[in-house]
Amino acid sequence: MPERLRVATFNLENLGGDDAAEVAGLPPLAARIAALRPVLLRLDADVLCLQEVNGQKPDRHAPRRLDALDALVAGTPYAGFARAFTTGPDGVGPQDVHNLVVLSRFPIRERRQIRHDLVAPPLYRAATAIPPPAEPEPVRWDRPILAVAIELPGGRMLHVVDLHLRAPLAAPIPGQKEGRVWRSTAGWAEGFLIAAMRRAGQAVEARLAVERIFDAEPDAFVVVAGDCNAGLTEMPLRLLIGDADDVGSPALAAARTLTPVERAVPAERRFSMRHRGAALLVDHILVSPALARCVGEVAILNEGLGDDSDESAPPPAGSFHAPLVAGFALP
Repeated sequence: MPERLRVATFNLENLGGDDAAEVAGLPPLAARIAALRPVLLRLDADVLCLQEVNGQKPDRHAPRRLDALDALVAGTPYAGFARAFTTGPDGVGPQDVHNLVVLSRFPIRERRQIRHDLVAPPLYRAATAIPPPAEPEPVRWDRPILAVAIELPGGRMLHVVDLHLRAPLAAPIPGQKEGRVWRSTAGWAEGFLIAAMRRAGQAVEARLAVERIFDAEPDAFVVVAGDCNAGLTEMPLRLLIGDADDVGSPALAAARTLTPVERAVPAERRFSMRHRGAALLVDHILVSPALARCVGEVAILNEGLGDDSDESAPPPAGSFHAPLVAGFALP
Protein backbone atom coordinates (compact mmCIF):
# COMPACT_ATOMS: atom_id res chain seq x y z
CA MET A 1 0.00 0.00 0.00
CA PRO A 2 1.27 3.54 -0.74
CA GLU A 3 2.32 5.62 2.25
CA ARG A 4 0.12 8.65 2.94
CA LEU A 5 1.69 12.09 3.22
CA ARG A 6 -0.21 15.35 3.70
CA VAL A 7 1.69 18.64 3.55
CA ALA A 8 0.10 21.99 4.40
CA THR A 9 1.10 25.63 4.66
CA PHE A 10 -0.68 28.34 6.63
CA ASN A 11 0.13 31.98 7.44
CA LEU A 12 -1.35 32.41 10.94
CA GLU A 13 -1.41 36.22 10.70
CA ASN A 14 0.64 37.39 13.69
CA LEU A 15 -0.24 34.61 16.11
CA GLY A 16 0.81 35.91 19.52
CA GLY A 17 -0.23 36.58 23.09
CA ASP A 18 -2.94 38.95 24.26
CA ASP A 19 -0.52 41.88 24.79
CA ALA A 20 0.71 41.71 21.20
CA ALA A 21 -2.82 41.17 19.92
CA GLU A 22 -4.00 44.35 21.63
CA VAL A 23 -1.15 46.37 20.12
CA ALA A 24 -1.84 44.93 16.65
CA GLY A 25 -5.60 45.42 16.99
CA LEU A 26 -6.25 41.67 16.77
CA PRO A 27 -8.77 39.62 18.77
CA PRO A 28 -7.52 37.99 22.00
CA LEU A 29 -5.67 34.69 21.80
CA ALA A 30 -8.63 32.62 23.03
CA ALA A 31 -10.78 33.89 20.16
CA ARG A 32 -8.01 33.22 17.68
CA ILE A 33 -7.55 29.68 18.95
CA ALA A 34 -11.28 29.05 18.64
CA ALA A 35 -11.12 30.12 14.98
CA LEU A 36 -7.78 28.59 13.97
CA ARG A 37 -7.74 25.21 15.73
CA PRO A 38 -10.63 23.71 13.70
CA VAL A 39 -8.83 24.73 10.51
CA LEU A 40 -5.64 23.00 11.61
CA LEU A 41 -7.58 19.86 12.48
CA ARG A 42 -9.33 19.95 9.12
CA LEU A 43 -5.94 20.09 7.36
CA ASP A 44 -5.00 16.78 9.00
CA ALA A 45 -1.40 17.44 7.97
CA ASP A 46 1.59 15.20 8.52
CA VAL A 47 3.91 18.15 7.81
CA LEU A 48 2.69 21.67 8.55
CA CYS A 49 4.59 24.81 7.46
CA LEU A 50 3.56 27.90 9.41
CA GLN A 51 4.36 31.58 8.97
CA GLU A 52 3.92 34.61 11.26
CA VAL A 53 4.23 32.77 14.57
CA ASN A 54 5.25 35.29 17.22
CA GLY A 55 7.47 34.56 20.22
CA GLN A 56 6.63 35.37 23.85
CA LYS A 57 8.86 36.09 26.85
CA PRO A 58 7.92 34.41 30.16
CA ASP A 59 10.02 37.13 31.82
CA ARG A 60 12.39 39.84 30.65
CA HIS A 61 15.54 37.76 31.18
CA ALA A 62 14.38 34.50 29.59
CA PRO A 63 14.55 33.54 25.90
CA ARG A 64 11.35 33.87 23.92
CA ARG A 65 9.11 30.83 23.55
CA LEU A 66 6.26 29.82 21.25
CA ASP A 67 3.64 29.87 23.99
CA ALA A 68 0.83 31.07 21.71
CA LEU A 69 1.52 28.23 19.27
CA ASP A 70 1.63 25.75 22.16
CA ALA A 71 -1.80 26.97 23.27
CA LEU A 72 -3.15 26.72 19.73
CA VAL A 73 -2.08 23.09 19.18
CA ALA A 74 -2.82 21.88 22.74
CA GLY A 75 -5.10 18.85 22.67
CA THR A 76 -4.49 18.23 18.95
CA PRO A 77 -2.17 15.70 17.25
CA TYR A 78 0.15 18.60 16.38
CA ALA A 79 1.08 18.99 20.06
CA GLY A 80 3.16 15.82 19.82
CA PHE A 81 4.77 16.61 16.46
CA ALA A 82 8.48 17.27 16.01
CA ARG A 83 9.16 21.00 15.71
CA ALA A 84 11.67 23.31 14.06
CA PHE A 85 11.54 27.11 14.04
CA THR A 86 13.59 30.15 13.10
CA THR A 87 15.55 31.92 15.81
CA GLY A 88 17.02 35.31 16.56
CA PRO A 89 20.69 36.21 16.01
CA ASP A 90 21.73 34.44 19.23
CA GLY A 91 20.22 31.16 18.01
CA VAL A 92 18.58 30.50 21.40
CA GLY A 93 14.89 31.21 21.00
CA PRO A 94 12.42 32.51 18.44
CA GLN A 95 12.22 36.17 17.49
CA ASP A 96 9.44 38.47 18.66
CA VAL A 97 7.46 38.35 15.39
CA HIS A 98 7.15 36.49 12.09
CA ASN A 99 8.87 33.22 12.98
CA LEU A 100 8.66 30.27 10.60
CA VAL A 101 7.70 26.90 12.12
CA VAL A 102 7.60 23.38 10.71
CA LEU A 103 5.61 20.74 12.61
CA SER A 104 6.12 17.12 11.54
CA ARG A 105 4.53 13.80 12.45
CA PHE A 106 7.83 12.23 11.41
CA PRO A 107 11.30 12.86 12.89
CA ILE A 108 13.13 16.04 11.87
CA ARG A 109 16.73 14.99 11.26
CA GLU A 110 18.24 18.28 10.07
CA ARG A 111 17.37 21.95 10.54
CA ARG A 112 18.98 24.91 8.79
CA GLN A 113 18.24 28.61 8.91
CA ILE A 114 19.23 30.42 5.71
CA ARG A 115 19.67 34.17 5.42
CA HIS A 116 22.44 35.47 3.18
CA ASP A 117 24.27 32.15 3.47
CA LEU A 118 24.02 31.56 -0.27
CA VAL A 119 23.35 35.09 -1.59
CA ALA A 120 25.21 38.11 -0.21
CA PRO A 121 23.17 41.26 0.47
CA PRO A 122 23.21 43.36 -2.71
CA LEU A 123 24.69 46.84 -2.32
CA TYR A 124 22.52 49.78 -3.34
CA ARG A 125 22.80 53.58 -2.98
CA ALA A 126 19.40 55.21 -2.61
CA ALA A 127 18.90 58.04 -5.11
CA THR A 128 16.08 59.77 -3.21
CA ALA A 129 17.33 59.39 0.40
CA ILE A 130 17.57 62.57 2.49
CA PRO A 131 20.45 63.08 3.13
CA PRO A 132 22.03 61.05 0.31
CA PRO A 133 24.14 58.12 1.56
CA ALA A 134 27.90 58.43 1.06
CA GLU A 135 28.27 54.78 0.03
CA PRO A 136 26.06 51.94 -1.20
CA GLU A 137 24.37 50.07 1.64
CA PRO A 138 23.45 46.38 1.94
CA VAL A 139 19.86 45.35 1.17
CA ARG A 140 19.10 42.54 3.64
CA TRP A 141 16.17 40.12 3.58
CA ASP A 142 13.44 40.71 6.16
CA ARG A 143 13.64 37.23 7.74
CA PRO A 144 15.36 33.88 7.22
CA ILE A 145 14.30 30.76 5.36
CA LEU A 146 13.76 27.57 7.36
CA ALA A 147 14.97 24.33 5.75
CA VAL A 148 14.47 20.93 7.38
CA ALA A 149 15.04 17.30 6.45
CA ILE A 150 12.34 14.90 7.66
CA GLU A 151 12.76 11.14 7.79
CA LEU A 152 9.74 9.42 6.27
CA PRO A 153 8.69 5.85 7.06
CA GLY A 154 11.12 3.57 5.24
CA GLY A 155 14.01 5.99 5.73
CA ARG A 156 13.63 8.30 2.71
CA MET A 157 14.19 11.99 3.44
CA LEU A 158 11.67 14.75 2.74
CA HIS A 159 13.34 18.15 2.29
CA VAL A 160 11.05 21.02 3.30
CA VAL A 161 11.77 24.71 2.72
CA ASP A 162 9.41 27.01 4.64
CA LEU A 163 9.58 30.65 3.55
CA HIS A 164 7.81 33.99 3.86
CA LEU A 165 8.94 36.44 1.20
CA ARG A 166 8.75 40.21 1.48
CA ALA A 167 5.33 41.73 0.80
CA PRO A 168 5.02 44.03 -2.25
CA LEU A 169 5.05 47.15 -0.08
CA ALA A 170 7.60 49.92 -0.54
CA ALA A 171 10.52 49.77 1.91
CA PRO A 172 11.31 52.92 3.89
CA ILE A 173 13.74 55.43 2.36
CA PRO A 174 15.49 57.81 4.80
CA GLY A 175 13.77 61.19 4.81
CA GLN A 176 11.07 60.10 2.36
CA LYS A 177 8.30 58.83 4.63
CA GLU A 178 6.41 60.20 7.63
CA GLY A 179 4.22 57.58 9.25
CA ARG A 180 2.25 56.02 6.39
CA VAL A 181 2.65 59.02 4.05
CA TRP A 182 5.37 59.33 1.43
CA ARG A 183 6.88 62.76 0.79
CA SER A 184 7.37 62.02 -2.92
CA THR A 185 6.29 59.54 -5.55
CA ALA A 186 9.95 59.14 -6.46
CA GLY A 187 10.76 58.04 -2.91
CA TRP A 188 7.86 55.58 -2.91
CA ALA A 189 8.97 54.16 -6.26
CA GLU A 190 12.51 53.62 -5.02
CA GLY A 191 11.19 52.02 -1.84
CA PHE A 192 9.20 49.62 -4.00
CA LEU A 193 12.38 48.78 -5.94
CA ILE A 194 14.18 47.87 -2.70
CA ALA A 195 11.24 45.72 -1.60
CA ALA A 196 11.32 43.93 -4.96
CA MET A 197 15.06 43.33 -4.54
CA ARG A 198 14.44 41.72 -1.15
CA ARG A 199 11.60 39.56 -2.39
CA ALA A 200 13.28 38.36 -5.58
CA GLY A 201 16.68 38.04 -3.92
CA GLN A 202 15.37 35.75 -1.22
CA ALA A 203 13.54 33.69 -3.84
CA VAL A 204 16.91 33.21 -5.55
CA GLU A 205 18.46 32.12 -2.25
CA ALA A 206 15.66 29.59 -1.73
CA ARG A 207 16.20 28.32 -5.28
CA LEU A 208 19.92 27.92 -4.60
CA ALA A 209 19.14 25.93 -1.45
CA VAL A 210 16.95 23.62 -3.54
CA GLU A 211 19.69 23.30 -6.16
CA ARG A 212 22.08 22.05 -3.48
CA ILE A 213 19.55 19.39 -2.50
CA PHE A 214 19.26 18.25 -6.13
CA ASP A 215 23.06 18.22 -6.48
CA ALA A 216 23.29 15.75 -3.61
CA GLU A 217 20.10 13.81 -4.40
CA PRO A 218 18.80 14.20 -7.99
CA ASP A 219 15.53 12.38 -7.29
CA ALA A 220 14.89 14.10 -3.96
CA PHE A 221 11.50 14.65 -2.38
CA VAL A 222 11.45 18.47 -2.03
CA VAL A 223 8.68 20.78 -0.85
CA VAL A 224 8.93 24.58 -0.93
CA ALA A 225 5.93 26.02 0.90
CA GLY A 226 4.82 29.27 2.41
CA ASP A 227 3.62 32.81 1.88
CA CYS A 228 5.47 34.03 -1.20
CA ASN A 229 3.51 37.30 -1.49
CA ALA A 230 3.43 36.71 -5.25
CA GLY A 231 1.32 34.99 -7.87
CA LEU A 232 2.41 32.18 -10.16
CA THR A 233 3.38 34.49 -13.04
CA GLU A 234 5.34 36.99 -10.91
CA MET A 235 9.14 36.98 -10.74
CA PRO A 236 9.62 35.35 -7.28
CA LEU A 237 7.55 32.32 -8.32
CA ARG A 238 9.24 32.06 -11.70
CA LEU A 239 12.59 32.00 -9.90
CA LEU A 240 11.41 29.27 -7.56
CA ILE A 241 9.67 27.15 -10.21
CA GLY A 242 12.31 27.25 -12.97
CA ASP A 243 10.16 25.83 -15.76
CA ALA A 244 11.26 24.95 -19.29
CA ASP A 245 10.14 28.24 -20.86
CA ASP A 246 12.37 30.19 -18.48
CA VAL A 247 15.48 27.99 -18.25
CA GLY A 248 15.37 27.09 -21.97
CA SER A 249 16.20 23.44 -21.40
CA PRO A 250 13.42 20.83 -21.28
CA ALA A 251 15.84 18.25 -19.86
CA LEU A 252 16.95 20.55 -17.04
CA ALA A 253 13.37 21.56 -16.30
CA ALA A 254 12.24 17.92 -16.22
CA ALA A 255 14.86 17.19 -13.57
CA ARG A 256 14.59 20.33 -11.43
CA THR A 257 11.35 22.23 -12.04
CA LEU A 258 9.23 22.74 -8.95
CA THR A 259 5.55 22.12 -9.68
CA PRO A 260 2.89 24.31 -7.99
CA VAL A 261 0.40 21.69 -6.78
CA GLU A 262 -2.33 24.33 -6.45
CA ARG A 263 -2.76 24.25 -10.22
CA ALA A 264 -4.90 21.16 -9.54
CA VAL A 265 -7.48 23.29 -7.72
CA PRO A 266 -10.38 24.51 -9.88
CA ALA A 267 -9.73 28.04 -11.15
CA GLU A 268 -12.68 29.56 -9.28
CA ARG A 269 -11.24 28.24 -5.98
CA ARG A 270 -7.57 28.91 -6.72
CA PHE A 271 -6.92 31.78 -4.32
CA SER A 272 -5.52 32.15 -0.81
CA MET A 273 -6.15 35.84 -0.12
CA ARG A 274 -8.55 38.65 -0.96
CA HIS A 275 -7.17 42.15 -1.46
CA ARG A 276 -9.11 45.18 -2.73
CA GLY A 277 -11.81 42.88 -4.05
CA ALA A 278 -9.42 40.65 -6.00
CA ALA A 279 -8.90 36.97 -5.24
CA LEU A 280 -5.14 36.33 -5.16
CA LEU A 281 -2.98 33.21 -4.92
CA VAL A 282 0.04 34.26 -2.82
CA ASP A 283 0.55 31.10 -0.73
CA HIS A 284 2.05 28.10 -2.49
CA ILE A 285 3.21 24.50 -2.25
CA LEU A 286 5.89 23.69 -4.85
CA VAL A 287 7.22 20.16 -5.21
CA SER A 288 10.09 18.39 -6.95
CA PRO A 289 9.54 16.07 -9.94
CA ALA A 290 9.72 12.95 -7.73
CA LEU A 291 6.93 14.27 -5.49
CA ALA A 292 4.90 15.68 -8.38
CA ARG A 293 4.48 12.12 -9.63
CA CYS A 294 2.82 11.21 -6.31
CA VAL A 295 0.44 14.14 -5.82
CA GLY A 296 -3.23 13.44 -5.18
CA GLU A 297 -5.86 15.69 -3.61
CA VAL A 298 -5.06 19.40 -3.31
CA ALA A 299 -7.28 21.89 -1.48
CA ILE A 300 -7.31 25.57 -0.51
CA LEU A 301 -9.52 26.19 2.53
CA ASN A 302 -10.68 29.66 1.50
CA GLU A 303 -14.37 29.60 2.44
CA GLY A 304 -15.45 32.88 4.00
CA LEU A 305 -12.04 34.50 3.53
CA GLY A 306 -12.11 38.22 4.38
CA ASP A 307 -10.54 41.09 2.42
CA ASP A 308 -7.38 42.34 4.13
CA SER A 309 -7.88 45.86 2.72
CA ASP A 310 -11.41 46.31 4.17
CA GLU A 311 -10.73 48.71 7.04
CA SER A 312 -14.43 48.91 7.90
CA ALA A 313 -14.47 45.25 8.99
CA PRO A 314 -12.91 44.09 12.27
CA PRO A 315 -9.76 41.96 11.94
CA PRO A 316 -10.60 38.28 11.72
CA ALA A 317 -10.06 35.90 14.60
CA GLY A 318 -8.58 33.50 12.06
CA SER A 319 -6.32 34.73 9.26
CA PHE A 320 -6.51 36.76 6.06
CA HIS A 321 -4.66 33.85 4.45
CA ALA A 322 -6.22 30.52 3.51
CA PRO A 323 -4.18 27.37 4.12
CA LEU A 324 -3.21 24.99 1.33
CA VAL A 325 -2.95 21.22 1.77
CA ALA A 326 -1.68 18.58 -0.64
CA GLY A 327 -1.91 14.83 -0.33
CA PHE A 328 0.66 12.41 -1.74
CA ALA A 329 0.64 8.62 -2.17
CA LEU A 330 4.29 7.68 -1.73
CA PRO A 331 5.70 4.43 -3.10
